Amino acid sequence: MAEGSDKAGNEITSIKKLRKWFPSRKRMSQTQYIAFGFLGVILAGSLLLMLPISSRDGQSSEFLSCLFTATSASCVTGLVVYDTWSHWSVFGQLVILAMIQIGGLGLVTIGVFLSIVLRRRIGLRERGLMQESVNALQIGGIVRLAKKIILGTVIFEGAGAVILAIRFIPEYGVARGIYYGIFHSVSAFCNAGFDLMGWQGPYSSLVNYDKDWVVNLVIMSLIVIGGIGFIVWDDLSRNKFHFRKYMLHTKIVLLTTFALVFGCAWLFYRFEAGNLMVGMDGSGRFLTSMFSSVTARTAGFNTVDTASLTDASKMLTVILMFIGGSPGSTAGGVKTTTMVVLYLHLRSTIQRTYGVNAFGRRLEDDVLKQASAIFMINLTLGLGASLFIMATQQFPVMDVLFETFSAIGTVGMTTGITRDLNQASRLAIVFLMYCGRVGSLSFALSFTQNKKMAKVRQPVGRITIG
Repeated sequence: MAEGSDKAGNEITSIKKLRKWFPSRKRMSQTQYIAFGFLGVILAGSLLLMLPISSRDGQSSEFLSCLFTATSASCVTGLVVYDTWSHWSVFGQLVILAMIQIGGLGLVTIGVFLSIVLRRRIGLRERGLMQESVNALQIGGIVRLAKKIILGTVIFEGAGAVILAIRFIPEYGVARGIYYGIFHSVSAFCNAGFDLMGWQGPYSSLVNYDKDWVVNLVIMSLIVIGGIGFIVWDDLSRNKFHFRKYMLHTKIVLLTTFALVFGCAWLFYRFEAGNLMVGMDGSGRFLTSMFSSVTARTAGFNTVDTASLTDASKMLTVILMFIGGSPGSTAGGVKTTTMVVLYLHLRSTIQRTYGVNAFGRRLEDDVLKQASAIFMINLTLGLGASLFIMATQQFPVMDVLFETFSAIGTVGMTTGITRDLNQASRLAIVFLMYCGRVGSLSFALSFTQNKKMAKVRQPVGRITIG
């Protein structure tokens, strides 16, 4: 009897331990709900992609490759081990497209919208989840924001699809032209980077449209609009072109986005003028510079051979991939506001001024803590994964850094080593993409939902810095 009691006790202890890692729905925090929600979408997508109907040859694809593709699509990254057009059937492509849309808007946003359509009551918990999902500043008006997000998505993706379809129909025919217009519009708006141009050459992306003004401008516009964030949309729709009325968040996002797009486009021009841009006319150089600057901030498309970039351009791309887009958007990265907060704190420290100030406002202390945590977590994950991959495989250092920071920033650009990664390296990239989309800080917080307050504060200890 005693032995049986010991076994039963051990089983109960094991169950309790598992519950700490997999809490019940009622006990889930908002970050856990979002993290497990994305995990569910990824697993469901993986199983669908494993079906024989999902591949062109009618054969079932291996699980790890399907998991990699599903994670890349759900986390709107764009890194692929199979060329999307060459390997996946129309059914498989539609599964990928659905995951891109869910990943771009967020599972919670779509759920709230369906509740609105079905006239279901949206409780405080759902509103809180929505606030956490889109990084809204307050819970008030969150349902109205959800409606604006869905409406804006339909308008922008629809407009992009129509323009691209008009461009593609003469080249591909009516049905295929419309399908290509929709697919690439959704992929660009969600900053995913998936494409169907593999028929022109596997993994070719938009290289054959490097001089096409229509394709370039539409794709770039969708990337920027999707990457500035839903909060900025709401502010712009209410205050139109009155810059002084914008929220502090909107002002920082717009000015930072403008500076990064045009400043880095100039840098790309300087770095590639004697390399990839040799022989290009002024129009080609302008489009290449602008597209390289825009797509590096989590979009994943490319109009030039990424592997042929100079080391300076690759390093600049890594920096842009690390920064990414803006909070509450379809983009990844540490976000523009994080970098601005850290820069303002640096300026404040150098000038010996009190607080972190911008546009006549002082930022909260918690904002600086969050920015520092996000920066360090992403940097640690990116460098740690790079060391892991270099320890298991022989790749050039810059190519590995390019791959890992593309994954953690949910960008999707690569120098071509993705399909040569071994299973362990692929799993590392899958983990980075997942953390990048859920949010590295949110992922870490999902394991520490119960905050432990110290009853007694520790005595102060002094160290030197710098």
